Amino acid sequence: MTAQIIVIVNQKGGAGKTTVTINLAGSLGRRGYQTAIIDGDEQSSVVEIASLAPEDAQLPASVIGLWKAGRKIHQEIKKFIDLYDYIIVDCPPAANSPITQSVLLIADIAIVPFIPGTIDTLAAPKIRDAIEAAQVTNPDLKALLLLNRIETGWSIMKNIIELLPSFKMPMLRTRLSRRAAYVESPGIGNSVHQLKDRKEKIEPAVKEVEKLTDEVIAILNGSVDLDAYGLAHENLTEKNKETSLEKV
Repeated sequence: MTAQIIVIVNQKGGAGKTTVTINLAGSLGRRGYQTAIIDGDEQSSVVEIASLAPEDAQLPASVIGLWKAGRKIHQEIKKFIDLYDYIIVDCPPAANSPITQSVLLIADIAIVPFIPGTIDTLAAPKIRDAIEAAQVTNPDLKALLLLNRIETGWSIMKNIIELLPSFKMPMLRTRLSRRAAYVESPGIGNSVHQLKDRKEKIEPAVKEVEKLTDEVIAILNGSVDLDAYGLAHENLTEKNKETSLEKV
């Protein structure tokens, strides 16, 4: 077994990197894949969240804190590559961080959570440049945007569409909505799958996470044509211009 490496990265905090990391790992682990999360952020959010899980409801993924490795973190990750099917790295919120730049050198895919209507768009050049720099050494690195915390019926404003070309990357077709389940799941140290609440409250979030997992696996396996995705602004312009986002 040789792990495929998924890096969750953004230039700023608050974009949902840790939420995406934990839920993607939870989904992969529940499917029987040997999964590890590398916490590369010195805030150690993933390590702290996972520690909240009770003994009988642990996150189905190993959690390894490697932020102290700094720019050598890619070398440390390689020590685990034959032990897992998937390794997901939660990066610090800085494109110029030695850790971010290091893990991109060995990543198979970089996912950039993006919240429409925020200053995330202003961080686009920095994260784009970091990914493009890594692709010089790691030409097979794929990078995609992930629309996160979407409101039902939230209109895509024209200025957001105009700013998206700055990222110069395609966008995942899966979108994650603003849901209470994503806010509550860290409190149990697990993904949304493990929440014990009303089915109608949890099920929509679980479906979104499972759809995201399916899409990421398909991209990593080469069973989808990324060229058909188009760039993010093209995708949104065609499907959502002067309309609202797909109801979720």
